[in-house]
Amino acid sequence: MLYSRRKLPSLNALRAFEAAGRKLNFRAAADELGVTQGAVAQQVRALEEHLGIVLFQRLPRGLILTSPGAVYFAEITRAFDVLGEATEQLLASPDTVTISVPPSFATKLLIPRLAELNAAFPDVELRTVATESLADFDRDQVDIAVRLTKGAFPANLEAQCLFQQELVAVASPHLLKTAGLPLTAKEVQGLPLLHDSHQHWPAFLHSRGKLPGAVFNQTTLALDAALAGQGVAIACRAFVAQDLEAGRLVQVMAQSLTIEPHYFLVRKRLLAHRKAAQDIWGWCAKRLSFDAVSE
Repeated sequence: MLYSRRKLPSLNALRAFEAAGRKLNFRAAADELGVTQGAVAQQVRALEEHLGIVLFQRLPRGLILTSPGAVYFAEITRAFDVLGEATEQLLASPDTVTISVPPSFATKLLIPRLAELNAAFPDVELRTVATESLADFDRDQVDIAVRLTKGAFPANLEAQCLFQQELVAVASPHLLKTAGLPLTAKEVQGLPLLHDSHQHWPAFLHSRGKLPGAVFNQTTLALDAALAGQGVAIACRAFVAQDLEAGRLVQVMAQSLTIEPHYFLVRKRLLAHRKAAQDIWGWCAKRLSFDAVSE
């Protein structure tokens, strides 16, 4: 059974005991800890009273660990070594910044730019959490989040709009073959439609009935199917800008549909942010905006 943390001895008492156990002398332990000899002796005495065990035999010219004291000293030394190693690893590790983004955003916008980000900040370790769930910045240990939202943020959060959600219908040019563009809504409905969890097709085509076609739980999967020539997908223009520019996809209808919510960069409002987190925030605000991703 684990000893209750509320009943553990004080850290100062354990430090005094550990130093005295190594030096076998209260004065030498006091010199190491930067306190008085009396303070070390008092801390060790308090520890013995707390435990109900004599840890040292006091001699005229030093100390000797009792049998229980020697066993306890070995375990306390091991515990302090673990604390020291953990601290060294923390100080030696690079600055870590955790960013939470929706899966489609991660796949289409963030991951293709990781090499650029790493080149700009080689000493920063970026950890990416791809999820649609809202981030709890404290519980989830998240520094920055990208979220699809209408922008009603509480006072404890700071946000910056990256881009509006402009929806376009796209397909592989191999699917359309010789069909002239742009297509009408009726012509598009004659093609295989690719649906994602957002279900934008009814609003896009002004249709009230159920529209047939394959359904995917993520936009990136629908876009992969579109790239493979399997049908027509709807996506935010920012996600397909590079594919449109390269000719891997074409916009099949002239119309687009701008809807809420939009994509925002969000973080906890603090008086001061860690430099690494501030650097990544600035990079995201600049390089993940619509103008940047459309270059």
